[in-house]
Amino acid sequence: MGQSVKIGIVGGAGYTGGELIRLLANHPQADISFIHSRSNAGQLVASVHQDMVGDTDLRFTGELSQDIDILFLCVGHGEARKFLEANEVSESVKIIDLSQDFRLTPKSEIGNRKFVYGLPELCRDDIRSAENVANPGCFATAIQLGLLPLAQQGLLDEVNTTGITGSTGAGQGLAQTSHFSWRANNVQAYKTLTHQHLKEITQSLQQLQSGFGTQNEGADAIHFVPWRGDFTRGIFISSLISCDWSIEKLQSLFEDFYADQPFTHVSRESIFLKQVVNTNKCVIYLEKVGSKLVVHSAIDNLLKGASGQAVQNMNLMMGLDECAGLKLKAGYF
Repeated sequence: MGQSVKIGIVGGAGYTGGELIRLLANHPQADISFIHSRSNAGQLVASVHQDMVGDTDLRFTGELSQDIDILFLCVGHGEARKFLEANEVSESVKIIDLSQDFRLTPKSEIGNRKFVYGLPELCRDDIRSAENVANPGCFATAIQLGLLPLAQQGLLDEVNTTGITGSTGAGQGLAQTSHFSWRANNVQAYKTLTHQHLKEITQSLQQLQSGFGTQNEGADAIHFVPWRGDFTRGIFISSLISCDWSIEKLQSLFEDFYADQPFTHVSRESIFLKQVVNTNKCVIYLEKVGSKLVVHSAIDNLLKGASGQAVQNMNLMMGLDECAGLKLKAGYF
């Protein structure tokens, strides 16, 4: 089995925390030392995540231990920074944060800690040597994976993107738009052209195409319209750009770019959401009509878009098999 990694989880009662616990409980080298939750301290994990009955006897705790190798922060946006300001974490402990608090370079430091952006398909070498990783956003992951090969070739100009996400993308907090009676048989656009993930997407694309989003008063930028969908999990993205390359050349570009990436796959056939739900995969499909290219990309928002990618990052940081604990089966039927 090799080395055992001692793990602490803060914010274990939510969707991303629950998915992380499920993954780590079946990881061959993971040893969950504690799962922190103020509101559920003392309760059995399986009483909150009820599908885990028989899988774990762990209880949530309100205490923190320093006797761990890595700490996952599964708290809300803005809460991760507050947690680290209020709680001392040993410098020997690595951190993976699933919030947006440290994703942008100007905000990537706190105290002596500097966070590396955690998109393995872009930053694998940096992640391997990192002490702290800022896990990417779910929409950001799906959109970036559809655009990175184009940015590498300097092909991005104006990008028009739309994407639909399931209800788990909104977290567990109750809101009008998270109720079943609202979601059922319903679709709605939200945060039109203003989604918070746009900044991290642009930051990543600029690593490969330095001038992207900086010229023509931002005309060469991403215009993103997200949608709330009538399903629980998954993200499907369609990004439209102008491109003179042939579809055959573009397919070869994408296939070569992702040839060594274990979780991102380019399909020659039309893709759909059920191919990726309950997996850590991203699948990509290209279509071209005239000079217009559409890149479709699909992920599970809670796995490749959050907790699965976090485990992938842990594996890289700890020198483990990148795919350990992530050989998952799609919910195909």
